[in-house]
Amino acid sequence: MNAIRMIAPYKVNGIWVFDDEHVGLYREPFVSGADVILDLMTHDIPNAASGFVLLFSDQPFPGWQYEFHRRREEYGGHWYYSPQFDREGWLCPALLRYFDQAPERLYAQVKPSVKSL
Repeated sequence: MNAIRMIAPYKVNGIWVFDDEHVGLYREPFVSGADVILDLMTHDIPNAASGFVLLFSDQPFPGWQYEFHRRREEYGGHWYYSPQFDREGWLCPALLRYFDQAPERLYAQVKPSVKSL
């Protein structure tokens, strides 16, 4: 299993979603604060709504920009807190398609995709 995972979120009708055929997800939405955090994370990426690269891991990696702390479970998903933005966002049970259990910490990096350049 890869230590660093990659998805390419984009917006559909104003909602952040992503596809990952490797784990059987199509237009999986980010909701309940996770969408707002993505807006903040991509503030400096031109045309991010057309797609950007999100790298994430349960371990720090070179170039990580954002750290998230698991707070609590709800509705099969987990709330994570961003110290950088002083906000919480809920990650749905699709997180468990990437990890055996919800990690205590998540580390992320955002980059423009070819579409957003």
